[in-house]
Amino acid sequence: MTVRLLLADDHPVVRAGLRAVLDTEPDFTVVGEAATAERAVALAAAGGVDVVLMDLQFGAGMHGSEATAAITAVPDGPRVLVLTTYDTDADILAAVEAGASGYLLKDAPPEELAAAVRTAAAGQSALAPAVAHRLMDRMRTPAEALTKRELEVLQLVGEGLSNQQISKVLFLSQATVKSHLVHVFAKLGVDSRTAAVAAARERRLIRR
Repeated sequence: MTVRLLLADDHPVVRAGLRAVLDTEPDFTVVGEAATAERAVALAAAGGVDVVLMDLQFGAGMHGSEATAAITAVPDGPRVLVLTTYDTDADILAAVEAGASGYLLKDAPPEELAAAVRTAAAGQSALAPAVAHRLMDRMRTPAEALTKRELEVLQLVGEGLSNQQISKVLFLSQATVKSHLVHVFAKLGVDSRTAAVAAARERRLIRR
């Protein structure tokens, strides 16, 4: 059985490299490429795709997790295997909650990538060992783990946004944003926004 693949990444060189690696597998066929998340959603919806290899960051357009959610929301749609350079809790949780069948880092060896594609195509979970380890750590200490919303708020704090700006981006009240930050401070053992961002980046909870 041939696995039909769609490559979604905004870097032509990355897409070319992936195609070169995947074309060496006799049971893989790359049937399309997308330079934007919006294009990936459209091509996936058109049919004829079994697995989408999805990057997370596409510049100013739709995020890879949003595209993943749109693709996996369609009944009998293709599986999505996230292939990215980011291994933060914020990115991993967003992708998993969006319905990704797998999460792999771009530095994965070719044989690991091929195995993950086959696993995703079979409808099973394909997580990079480091990603699986981070998820297991969260499960072992749920009381200490930041929620997806807390991570979203903290990521925006790290990008320099005020509580008012964060409330508009996430469609939350400012009181709710403050409440999330109180919980973040307590879980990270800090007492300021700057310290919270520094601690979260050190622990790879959010992007630098």
